[in-house]
Amino acid sequence: MTPRHQRTLGRRKLLFALGGAAVALPAAATLAPHALAGSSDDQAAPKAAGSLPLTVVNDSGSFGNGNVHLYIVGNQDGRQVRVTPDGTLAPIALSDNGPDGFTDYAISLAGSGETRLSLPFMSGRIYVSLGAKLKFKAVADGNGNAALQYPAGWVASDPNYGVLHDCAEFTYNSSGMFCNTTMVDMFSVPLSIRLTGAKDQTTGTVRAGGRAAAFEAVRQVEAFSRLVVDDTRIIAPGHGLDAGLFAKDYLAPYIDEVWSTYTGRDLTITTNAGTFTGRVRGDRFTFDGPAQVSFGKPSTRDVLFCDGALAAPNDGTTGPVAAVLGAGFNRSTLLSHPAQPTTDPGDFYRTELTNHYSKAMHTVTEDGKAYGFAFDDVADFASYIQDTAPTGLRLTLTAF
Repeated sequence: MTPRHQRTLGRRKLLFALGGAAVALPAAATLAPHALAGSSDDQAAPKAAGSLPLTVVNDSGSFGNGNVHLYIVGNQDGRQVRVTPDGTLAPIALSDNGPDGFTDYAISLAGSGETRLSLPFMSGRIYVSLGAKLKFKAVADGNGNAALQYPAGWVASDPNYGVLHDCAEFTYNSSGMFCNTTMVDMFSVPLSIRLTGAKDQTTGTVRAGGRAAAFEAVRQVEAFSRLVVDDTRIIAPGHGLDAGLFAKDYLAPYIDEVWSTYTGRDLTITTNAGTFTGRVRGDRFTFDGPAQVSFGKPSTRDVLFCDGALAAPNDGTTGPVAAVLGAGFNRSTLLSHPAQPTTDPGDFYRTELTNHYSKAMHTVTEDGKAYGFAFDDVADFASYIQDTAPTGLRLTLTAF
């Protein structure tokens, strides 16, 4: 499978498909730019059926089915939608808000055992909350259309801050199912996804004791320790930075050293478009190759969000180079490997200044894959799977 950072369709597709999702939320609550490509590499692949069986399994061991609530929300054909308990697709409506000002889109799990649902064509998220329901609010977007405010568990003022919850992401259309578990914003509930069809694939599974190990690993790194919120969640460092919980200049020494090092030597980056060779010229990292692309010196925030100076437009040239640079910064491989992307995970996170949050996420998963930052799919290390002829999706809440 071609690494997604080298494909023609960008990872931001879901972000823009859900555009209204962040309406009226704090700036920090926008959806992270690690969306699914929603496309197959094989144009002759069989087409997906119109409805996909979804099985939800509660193996948390900490909460019974009656205390687990499910939400399937997202976008279809440019409108905000949700899946109802009977498997139908319903548009978001302002009238869905109850007396408390919030919707109740919760889907209850079966009284015991597995819960079987039906997933229609759409792009979105499958949320689970444990012990309490989530508060989604229907609002009018800038065009007057009904949209949905999503939970922002990394924002202390968010009404869902005290609720134990997490989500998986997906795009399901006639080209197939494209899905991932995500820790880009935060990590709270261990989730595993299994996709059957042309192949049988599973990803996201946290090893036994892995949740506690992740919390402890992040807590042990002083610069990251404030990102751990009790036993509820670990906030990703980018959001922690915005909340004043993480140093704005944490990666500055490493960034400065990269800029200094590549003033006098070349860095090569290989993408589907070809090989780009770059040096720092003046104040910009400029690459020549199939096209000339250049980047200003990023801030710590730019690196953690893979945005700002490292923004990746869906143009086939600047975007893929930015993604590889972003991955190299987060994995701290740019100084040790002048040819990127680095593909040996044994070389990742070896320096003191690195993304210890992402390191912890990868360490605790059974397959070593996780979405610890937005471009974690560079060299195929994200907890992402796809199938052009899917027959079923299984979401499992694994043991705490």
